[in-house]
Amino acid sequence: MKKRDAHVHTKYCPHGTKDTFDEYVEKAIEQGLSSISFTEHAPLPSNFIDPTPEKDSGMRTNDLERYILDIQAIQKQYKNDIDIKCGLEVDYIEGYEKETQALLDHVGPYLDDSILSVHFLNCEGKWICLDYSPDSFKEASNILGGVNQVYDLYFQQVLKSVETDLGYFKPKRIGHMTLVTKFQKRFKPTKGFSSIKDTILENIADKGYALDWNSAGLRKPLCREMYPDLETIQKAKHLGIELVFGSDAHQAKEIGLGYETLTQILETLTE
Repeated sequence: MKKRDAHVHTKYCPHGTKDTFDEYVEKAIEQGLSSISFTEHAPLPSNFIDPTPEKDSGMRTNDLERYILDIQAIQKQYKNDIDIKCGLEVDYIEGYEKETQALLDHVGPYLDDSILSVHFLNCEGKWICLDYSPDSFKEASNILGGVNQVYDLYFQQVLKSVETDLGYFKPKRIGHMTLVTKFQKRFKPTKGFSSIKDTILENIADKGYALDWNSAGLRKPLCREMYPDLETIQKAKHLGIELVFGSDAHQAKEIGLGYETLTQILETLTE
């Protein structure tokens, strides 16, 4: 199996690093990767107000062209060393589907890869970035009436992201499907969510989409679990859903982190 990291952020991420593309690529080569997908956070819709304090959830619209040109340049530079894909991590934000499709229609022809993720929840009229901090999660829980309700709303949004028509260039890989568990060691639900997760997986399988098998949760002190969890991965394998490893690196040194752990888990599931 080729070693690939298909969820990597860059210097264009406002909440990331200043590491250069060369540093990322050199680290990927050092890690023995045959392929890397740069999937920077896409610009948010211009009429959507980023709820994070620094308004730094997505790259600036003015940076999008330069981002693509930079990747095209390193694709040529390293064409004999590693397969480099140009991609985006696009947010599904309910109520902003037209704006999202317009972005995809515009930039889609230049992309080799992309991910569709949910980060923002509309909590009774107030938008909250679910994974920004424990405090933001707590605020969502307080508004919605509890941790269970946050999980319910999150998974409903993931399901809608799978079902919604975003045009020809809609991403065909669903990002960190269980991101809601990022702070689970502090905010633990009192029930399971197997039913809606199963529905999400069935829809992913029906559409022939793939799953971002994301190691970032293993590095988060209040999570310590991959996205999605092992039970979900087992069901995804049973349904024939493609699992695509992603480190969700936000700095060069994180490239490929967790690959060996997740590969070993995958091997036990296929034996």
